[in-house]
Amino acid sequence: MATAARPIVSPGTRLVQRGEGRISLNALATQAGVHPDLVRRLVGLGLIEPCGGTRAAPLFRRLDAAVLNRALRLRRDLGLNYAGAILACELLARIDELEAQLRAGAPPQRQREVMTWTQTG
Repeated sequence: MATAARPIVSPGTRLVQRGEGRISLNALATQAGVHPDLVRRLVGLGLIEPCGGTRAAPLFRRLDAAVLNRALRLRRDLGLNYAGAILACELLARIDELEAQLRAGAPPQRQREVMTWTQTG
């Protein structure tokens, strides 16, 4: 007598792809190779945003470590300040998005997002 196979996960459950999970601020700092205070500073400047957790214990995407590293490389290699490195990261991300749309054959979509500027110093 054959029995029906039971699903391993319940219907509607979203499986997290490898490298896509959420991590703590300290784990993010460790993955990026920086001090947690620098991560807090860059969060305050708007480079990355928490995707869950609480105000005291925010959670971030694992991919945010790559964003942090990109900003820090721009700062180190080009001598940009943090605000300049963040702006450059936003522009590079937008270029990546537009190039992906072109490769997919889709016409570029206009983005109606207002960029905010942070005064430093």
